[in-house]
Amino acid sequence: MKNLFAKIAAAGLFMLAPVIAQAAEGYSTANVNMRAGPSTRYPAVAVIPAGSSVEIRGCLSDLNWCDVEFYGGRGWVSGQYVQVLYQQRRIYVGPQYYRPLGIPVIRFSVDNYWDRYYRNRDFYRERDRWSRGPDYYYRDRDNRDRDNRDRDWRDRDQDGRDLDRNWRDRDRNRDGDRDSRNRDRDWRNRDRDGRDRDRDQDGRNDNRRDDRRDGDRRPDRRDFDCRPGDPSCNQ
Repeated sequence: MKNLFAKIAAAGLFMLAPVIAQAAEGYSTANVNMRAGPSTRYPAVAVIPAGSSVEIRGCLSDLNWCDVEFYGGRGWVSGQYVQVLYQQRRIYVGPQYYRPLGIPVIRFSVDNYWDRYYRNRDFYRERDRWSRGPDYYYRDRDNRDRDNRDRDWRDRDQDGRDLDRNWRDRDRNRDGDRDSRNRDRDWRNRDRDGRDRDRDQDGRNDNRRDDRRDGDRRPDRRDFDCRPGDPSCNQ
């Protein structure tokens, strides 16, 4: 009787084992990226070498992606790169084998999963954008990149306009300095011309004064008609 109960209990445990199992052992079939979510568009967190053993913690029902553990790290790998041992042969992980292998069907949430495993990762800072899906993230990133490029171009255009304005100001200042120098030169020339006119006028005045003095003397005709030896000449 005791042997009968023992056999029944063992049979019951055997039947329940696939249901209560929380993980299955798998093997990577290639050097594959372990990612932060069930898509090749999520960030890669590690590379699993071909032939490495992984623990399959669960798989999605609608996508052939599985949450695996590799050397203490967690991430997602496509089922087409993971094989498991089933009925003495290796098979690729697929939804039809989840229940026989005891692989739980799970859901993925960026918020919960990343909070648990990726708080120290750089991409965790953008968790809110990633939580809307990788398509939204990349579209938003492309829009941000485009906005940044547009802003850079606007800044470059503004820098170019500022540079042009600076050159115009420099040219205007040079023109102003040149005009100022020309004005100074013109004034110097005018001053020199004025001094020359004053000097010429002074010379003419001196000549007129000399002429007047010479006129007051009224030379004697004899001064012009006197010949040497003429007794009428004043000696």
